[in-house]
Amino acid sequence: MQFEKPTVKDGAAMWDLVTHSTLDQNSAYKYILMCEYFADTCVIAKLDQKVVGFVTAFITPERPDAVFVWQVGVDSSQRGKGIASKLLNELLQREACENVRFVEATITPSNKASQALFHKLAHQHNTTCETSEFFTKDLFPDDSHDEEWKFRVGPIASN
Repeated sequence: MQFEKPTVKDGAAMWDLVTHSTLDQNSAYKYILMCEYFADTCVIAKLDQKVVGFVTAFITPERPDAVFVWQVGVDSSQRGKGIASKLLNELLQREACENVRFVEATITPSNKASQALFHKLAHQHNTTCETSEFFTKDLFPDDSHDEEWKFRVGPIASN
């Protein structure tokens, strides 16, 4: 398994992985854009040159001490092997994350796997995982999207 910085050529494979999963589907453009403009805070996992996992994330100028994880995806053939945890830890080792002390994400109440992933990350770094109400259901234009809770892991020790 190789963990790499994605290039725009990886965007389509990331999108394809999402279309064969239960993840929220974004446009193929989103993944290509993330690979171009946020490659320093995104990680792909490759097995035999095939993308089998990824994390897309970014750091906002207003909060340089926090990396926001937009999406974590792992191919169904590779689930249960700790790849998602490895992707997050690889992200935290990046030079772009040298000032990061918190990892944030939004997760629906029903997504127990993602909740467990961020609790595991907190445990691995001997820190806390705080959960709070964030994007309430009334913010979404229809009833097709659940509310999103904010998960905040940290503080994380310097790299």
